Amino acid sequence: MSQSLSRLYRGVSDIFPNQPDSQDPSENLEQRIRQTERPLRIKLGIDPTGTDIHLGHSIPVRKLRAFQDAGHTAVLIIGDFTARIGDPSGKSEVRKHLSDEQVQQNAQTYLDQVRPILDFETPGRLEIRYNSEWLSKLDLAEILDLLATMTVGQMLAKEGFAERFKQENPIYLHEFLYPLMQGYDSVAVKADVELGGTDQKFNIAVGRDLQRHFGQPPQFGLLLPILIGTDGVLKMSKSLNNYVGLREAAQPMYQKLEGTKDNLLEEYFELLTDLSLAELPVNPRDRQQLLAWTIVTQYHGQKEADEAKGGGAIPEFSLSQVEFPAKLFYILNASGLCSSSGEGRRQIKGGGVKLEGDRITDVDCTFDSPEALEGKVLQVGKKKSVRLTS
Repeated sequence: MSQSLSRLYRGVSDIFPNQPDSQDPSENLEQRIRQTERPLRIKLGIDPTGTDIHLGHSIPVRKLRAFQDAGHTAVLIIGDFTARIGDPSGKSEVRKHLSDEQVQQNAQTYLDQVRPILDFETPGRLEIRYNSEWLSKLDLAEILDLLATMTVGQMLAKEGFAERFKQENPIYLHEFLYPLMQGYDSVAVKADVELGGTDQKFNIAVGRDLQRHFGQPPQFGLLLPILIGTDGVLKMSKSLNNYVGLREAAQPMYQKLEGTKDNLLEEYFELLTDLSLAELPVNPRDRQQLLAWTIVTQYHGQKEADEAKGGGAIPEFSLSQVEFPAKLFYILNASGLCSSSGEGRRQIKGGGVKLEGDRITDVDCTFDSPEALEGKVLQVGKKKSVRLTS
């Protein structure tokens, strides 16, 4: 296998269909890549349901970049329409509805965060599409045509729906539309390959079925692992506080990654870097430092990565010194990040304050208890930060 193909296949959990001995380009992705006379259209859809992307989310984006570098066209679909429903995959209950304004704001932050990963400059290498472009124009007859391609039984075979049905948790009819809408995205952009996590196999397979329905060659599905978080146990998630956000400052990002569990190091190197696994240091401590430096360099540049490596541990501030409920500007003053509460207010208003990488601009932001802050990094500007402890 060539070096470019090896990079495309690196870290992949599943490809479907996959007949490795076949010369048929409809059954063997490697043959499809070798035999194509045009750049393949590689689809990745992201629903802007939040404001932050973490390293787990970056894995399919990095794979999209690998296809760009191999000469193919990345089709990044911003699911501004499907975000109003929310992907039910892996969810035990219905997602909350988002306003159009929230979706648009989130979409812009997502694009800002993937900019260090994707090639935005080379002509023909990137298309950014919003699926409201076609989904908002579907009339009732066209929606009924989509619905007629699947049965209720097929929908209930989807893992998340099956569990909710068994537990008698409500499943709303609009949620059944989500896989069909994501699948229709593949029809709209004429995708050759769709990327996604292993939890997306059902949705990607629906895209294949709909492409057949509309007379298009069905796409390949290329599935990537769900990244285990920094705790070494559960999948990376902001709600579990075991994540590394792409917007985190260099030093806290470095410190988190430098503490990566030994059993996760090879997986992190494989999925989050382009370094040769055969040439990694033998000593686990050296591996941790190389991982942290490499990833911080990707998002902040070598200078900040060098500074983070030599900066030592982030100083800690005990929240026991604060009486709750407490305003954020007071905590900034008490922790020494700001010289006064007034300076804290000005820093917040000016956008210079971040908590775990999230910018806070509400001057009156208040925390009722220390539990909401424990273990998090509070940062002012690029240089000053503390880790909040109980």
